[in-house]
Amino acid sequence: MKDTLVIVPTYNEKENICAIIEAILAQEKAFDVLVVDDNSPDGTGALVKGVQEQFGDRVQLLERNEKSGLGTAYIAGFEYANEKGYDYIFEMDADFSHNPADLIRLYQTCSNDGFDVAVGSRYATGVNVVNWPMGRVLLSYFASQYVQFVTGMPIRDSTAGFVCYKRKVLETIPLEKIRFIGYAFQIEMKFTALKYGFGIKEVPIIFTNRTKGTSKMSTGIFSEAFFGVILMKWRSLWKNYKQEN
Repeated sequence: MKDTLVIVPTYNEKENICAIIEAILAQEKAFDVLVVDDNSPDGTGALVKGVQEQFGDRVQLLERNEKSGLGTAYIAGFEYANEKGYDYIFEMDADFSHNPADLIRLYQTCSNDGFDVAVGSRYATGVNVVNWPMGRVLLSYFASQYVQFVTGMPIRDSTAGFVCYKRKVLETIPLEKIRFIGYAFQIEMKFTALKYGFGIKEVPIIFTNRTKGTSKMSTGIFSEAFFGVILMKWRSLWKNYKQEN
């Protein structure tokens, strides 16, 4: 068993899934991969099973009955990782918007530099996004500015989905109480980690829009994030975030 697990949630990613798994496994650091598939009708899960025949237990598959949201997919993956005892757990998209080569940098930020969470950040050093329509770039960038203003988090890319967590973070956060299921899930996880006193470091990356498959972004996702962060901040005022030793 390796010490690092990359969780890749999927729904209809047949164009990308085999290539992204192979790219992750080709890195100098030995990463395991867990695909959390929401019963993709395009056969994504079957393709993962084919890859498993080649790579064995370095590729793992968690099949769910239906599409239930990004947040619940990651929480299922986190619980799996905690149960298996992985020390470093990653979130990563299947569509190559996150460069697999950057996994090493996120890992080193936690393993060598002492941080508990490493965030692959599009906005840590300006706006590092390739092939997104300008409207979407502006929406994403100002959404992160808005979240930073409301929550007070010192994080420029709060909705980033390319993240490394130390196991202690995921064991401390009560995952069953995470409320959001869309991209606001990413905000809530970072916000909660900070509230528990964990150290977070943004690592600059270049985010590249997918070239294959279909984006899962919707206006409902942004609505959840826009209105949800206010409620999340309000509720945090009455919570006790003390860690148990």
